[in-house]
Amino acid sequence: MERIRVLLADDHPFFRDGLRALLEETSDMEVAAEATDGDEVVAMAAELQPDVILIDIKMPGVSGIEATRRILGAIPHIGIIVVTMYEDDDFVFSAMRAGARGHLLKGADRDDVLRAIRAVARGDAIFGPAIARRLIGFFAAPASPSPQPLFPDLTEREREILQLIARGYSNADIAGRLYLSPKTVRNHVSNILSKLQVASRAEAIVRAREAGLGREAP
Repeated sequence: MERIRVLLADDHPFFRDGLRALLEETSDMEVAAEATDGDEVVAMAAELQPDVILIDIKMPGVSGIEATRRILGAIPHIGIIVVTMYEDDDFVFSAMRAGARGHLLKGADRDDVLRAIRAVARGDAIFGPAIARRLIGFFAAPASPSPQPLFPDLTEREREILQLIARGYSNADIAGRLYLSPKTVRNHVSNILSKLQVASRAEAIVRAREAGLGREAP
């Protein structure tokens, strides 16, 4: 039986080691390669064309979501499973929009991981139990009559911070203006870049200003 070739993409060696050990014990799977940042996984996907990629959402350089978008734009037959610590609707939907066919939490047990890899290799889509319940709840909720906000993947606080970024405020300025700690602002900015699928603050400013943000007087 032909083995499922899996590319592991995560910047934490301990997590990669655990996944590698799991796959090496499995007769129908093999590790094709390991990547430690977003740019590396994009290059390896093009070179090796694995069957499945397990990729962390938060990667150095290009985010996991942006890497997913780039890989599937060039090689749409690869099945990508996003693996993350976050039980966050925004991250899930961003991953789905990028083309991911699976989403697992890093705390998923070994059977869930193997089941997801096999399903995605067959062309199915699969989500962990916790994420599946959240998706069902989202789609079962009544539609809101209110207009769709700009950048709906962002939370209200993240849109507020993006507005200030587009006006040219630094992280320190934003922290002082919103009475937040610098670390909290850095975390929000990191989430904004990931959800907008951009690699830098400058790209986020361009996206925001194209949408009309940042034009008001500070």
